[in-house]
Amino acid sequence: MILLNKLKNFQIFGTFLIFLFALEESDERYIEGLNVNLGEALQFLREYDREATAMCNRVTMAQWQFVTNITDNYRRKMLDEQTLKAKFDRASWRKAVSFAWSRIPDPLARRQLKMLATRGRNSLTDDKFNEIYHLIAEMKELYTRTRLCPYKENDHQCNLVLDPDINKIMAQSKDYKELSYYWRAWHEAVGPPLKNKYMRYVRLANQAARLNGFADAGDQMREDYEDDSFQQNIAEVISAVTPLYKHLFTYTRHKLIDRYGDVIRKDGPLPAHILGNMWAQNWQGIYDIVQPFPAAKKLDVTLDMMLQGISPLRMFQIAEEFFTSMGMIPMPPEFWRMSMFEKPTNREVKCTASAWDFCNRIDFRIKQCTRVNMEDLFSTHHEMAHLQYYLQYRDQPLLFRNEALPGFHEAVSDAIGLSIMTPQHLHRIGLYNNSTDDYESNINFLIMIALEKITYMPFAYIVDQWRWRVFSDGDADMTTRWWELRLQYQGIVPPVTRSESHFDPASKYHVPADIPYVKYFVGIVLQFQLFESLCDVAGHVGALHTCDFYRSREAGRLLSDVLSVGSSRNWKDTIREMTRGRTDRLDAGAMLRYFEPLAQWLRRQNQMEPVIGWITSQEDTALFAHWYKSKSTCLKPTSIALLLILNALYWIT
Repeated sequence: MILLNKLKNFQIFGTFLIFLFALEESDERYIEGLNVNLGEALQFLREYDREATAMCNRVTMAQWQFVTNITDNYRRKMLDEQTLKAKFDRASWRKAVSFAWSRIPDPLARRQLKMLATRGRNSLTDDKFNEIYHLIAEMKELYTRTRLCPYKENDHQCNLVLDPDINKIMAQSKDYKELSYYWRAWHEAVGPPLKNKYMRYVRLANQAARLNGFADAGDQMREDYEDDSFQQNIAEVISAVTPLYKHLFTYTRHKLIDRYGDVIRKDGPLPAHILGNMWAQNWQGIYDIVQPFPAAKKLDVTLDMMLQGISPLRMFQIAEEFFTSMGMIPMPPEFWRMSMFEKPTNREVKCTASAWDFCNRIDFRIKQCTRVNMEDLFSTHHEMAHLQYYLQYRDQPLLFRNEALPGFHEAVSDAIGLSIMTPQHLHRIGLYNNSTDDYESNINFLIMIALEKITYMPFAYIVDQWRWRVFSDGDADMTTRWWELRLQYQGIVPPVTRSESHFDPASKYHVPADIPYVKYFVGIVLQFQLFESLCDVAGHVGALHTCDFYRSREAGRLLSDVLSVGSSRNWKDTIREMTRGRTDRLDAGAMLRYFEPLAQWLRRQNQMEPVIGWITSQEDTALFAHWYKSKSTCLKPTSIALLLILNALYWIT
């Protein structure tokens, strides 16, 4: 009888268990209202498009005025316009969530309403919304205002800024102690002051996400990719690229040991400060150390440009002709009249190259302090590719005047870059008089590109892996977890011991500035997929890295078709069209095919190496690892409740 009673109670418990887990695993994600009136929804979207377009134009114009003439007056005006836009966005969100938008029958209206309803942090109360808005602004301001003292103590002018001063030193210096000084000084100047602010930001961002129907702020960020298997997809990509990365890493380590000696272990990870970049994300600064064939002719057309008398304006005309040669849209008159091509002499400006869409379908500009050299020639093409994207989707509603998925804008510009930076293309436009396709020059070229692209892959992957974990598991042990990921994926360790008070993730601007980072990972993968597709339709024959689709009308048609839809449909449809039906996912195959000649060469170079990649020792992890209790091992409150109920039911007789 006692056994029967226990079994009966277990049946009751089982039903209760299923109910609780059903609640816990519920897929009710989004917040929405009750209004299913299609006419009202369409009317709202028409009004929104008109008002948001005007607002976007005002904000963009104010930002342009500030960055092309930096004064306190223009800065205040820009901030005022941004504040007005934030209020407009909140009002638009409230209206959007009054609709039962998931049941609106029109698919394009449904998509626009979803964009408005699921993005941003408008679900917060006014006081908390203002708090997170100002908190992010404070973190950005603290970061950008940080200054460092020079390495040599006899110079007491502590006015070095990250860009360009410190970045230039990190790329050019080969003094181990000097690099260590700047690495440590920067990390310790920005991290500790930002830590408490960031912890508060995490709580507010999570609260906003949960009010909007998401599990946490990371879950909300990933919603932009409209793909439940997105994390699995990017994990597959990084796994596919890792063998190539480890071979490049191993070859680089050997060269760095030749340069720095036994401060680097022959089978171990690399210290973060000697790879030519503050975050070891781009290793092109050490190209002179790792260059395979120093005697081979270097690809640099700067002297040719100067000898031909090429001006900054002519560089933009050359870039435009690349696109028009493919049958794409020429730059409108406003572009030539309103852009800033050179650095003014009579006012302070921000010289970072950028492309601008003023939201009115006619005004598109580039801001660049152009110098006559090869680097800026590439930059000119890169920025004009952004404008070409703007021009192609300008007839879409404002909400769809955007990239197919985060990272695709950069992918398009970088795919163009892969075509124009080849010796073949530079020869075709009269800037490179040696079109010889010799083996040594090819390997030098590929390793130069790999030091920019392949080395960036693991870093671009881990930033948001870290951030999403903080959002989901809490803000304890943030620095330890940062270095765990960097060691696991990059094989990088800090040059000096770190503690939780340092808060090293804040050394990267995108973390305190609330800018998602995985889009850069996506952009690298997609640029090679797009590049390969354009090369295929252009009829390219030979190694992929030698392709140039300049003057290919077929490539221009495919690119125009892909760009013109903007974000009006799920990005998987765009990728399927881009690859002509081969795939609708992120795929590392094109990238690996591009670098295959380099991969073969690296495998031969590394034949005698004891370890391909790195072996982690206790000495490495001791630099940052501290005992901590992982939240992943903790029981959820519902699980604890279930155990208590189970225990109570067992003793009922």
